[in-house]
Amino acid sequence: MKRFSLFLTEAGTSQASLQAKKLNLKSDGHGSWFDSRGTLVAVTDKGRLKFTNKKQSKAQEGPVKQMATRRADDKLAGAPLQKPAPKAKAKTAEPEGDTKSGGGDTLTTAFGRFNPPTIGHEKLLQAAKKAAAGGDLKIYPSRTQDNKKNPLDPDMKVSYMRKMFPDFDEQIINDPDMRSIFDVLTAASEEGYKNINIIVGADRQAEFDNLAQKYNGELYDFELINVISAGVRDADSDGVEGMSASKLRKAVVDDDFKSFKRGLPKGIDDGDRQALFNAVRQGMKIKAASKLKEEFATWQIAPRYDQQTLREKYVTKKVFRIGDLVENLNTGLVGRIMRRGTNYLICVTEQNNMFKSWIRDVMEAVVNYSGPSGVPASQREVGTDNLRQYTMDLTGTKKIRNFINKYRKNKKQ
Repeated sequence: MKRFSLFLTEAGTSQASLQAKKLNLKSDGHGSWFDSRGTLVAVTDKGRLKFTNKKQSKAQEGPVKQMATRRADDKLAGAPLQKPAPKAKAKTAEPEGDTKSGGGDTLTTAFGRFNPPTIGHEKLLQAAKKAAAGGDLKIYPSRTQDNKKNPLDPDMKVSYMRKMFPDFDEQIINDPDMRSIFDVLTAASEEGYKNINIIVGADRQAEFDNLAQKYNGELYDFELINVISAGVRDADSDGVEGMSASKLRKAVVDDDFKSFKRGLPKGIDDGDRQALFNAVRQGMKIKAASKLKEEFATWQIAPRYDQQTLREKYVTKKVFRIGDLVENLNTGLVGRIMRRGTNYLICVTEQNNMFKSWIRDVMEAVVNYSGPSGVPASQREVGTDNLRQYTMDLTGTKKIRNFINKYRKNKKQ
């Protein structure tokens, strides 16, 4: 028969192991726990994990000091110098999805564009589910819309994601306030989560890890931040490892439906595949085929697949000039360019916050996004010429006949 003290010891060890499993930590067999980078982050103490790497708040630095630091380590990073004033929540835009905590202290999350969703994203979601290990999981699609890299508006994107990934219907959150990874981390911290897993592609793991760890204790406060890779991406592969939204947008430009549907999950039928193809095409405002090469060059819609042209445009200062407003496609941060590096940009947000991005990971920022249409509200006011012109552009209408004036003319006769 087991001694009662031995029973308690084994129960405590199991509880610590369960915590570690949720955080994807590895044990050395002697009570120490390491993250995916091999860093000691916790030890077993009285049957539970005791974290050793909780960061303390740092003294705020000015933009010049921050720039000097980033030049020294040359790592991708970006974050506020100070916490911006909290924004008032819009009463008319309630988040859709399961936003309530299940009572655990660990959240697993993913933030991405999903524009359009692909089988590669399905792999990301499965990796997130595995990391969550039955705990809280929240997937946040980004909010930006434009006709080059983000053709689907947020509502349509979420709708297709829930249709394509039905097992994650409740975990896919449609929240207008989650515009960047900092919004996600801050919200999670305010909701009371002590630990967070961030699931990203292998090519973005270092960027997110550096960014999230650097500002723990300033914008948010976690005992442990664990950035987990969903797997290695191979741009030359035709399978899941090589699939990306960039490839699907290029397939739409090439009018290649066969290649497009190969990048979609098997769970949806050809009708939904065709509808998504048409939605992306409409969002990209593709009209005359003769103008496709000029208006939808690969370096614009999928820069990772034509970095040479992007580099040429950058060196000749045809894109990303000092003072331009840009958005980091991975993190959602928006700011004006204050310095141009060899292949990166240093930018400052409206709140005087600094971040750094590779040129392949930025785009011209969409200004005044005010809803699913992606255009300012002033251009969608009912009864105005702006709304008429916007509707004509959206539907491809060239001319509208004025039946009212025709009726009045006939009545006078």
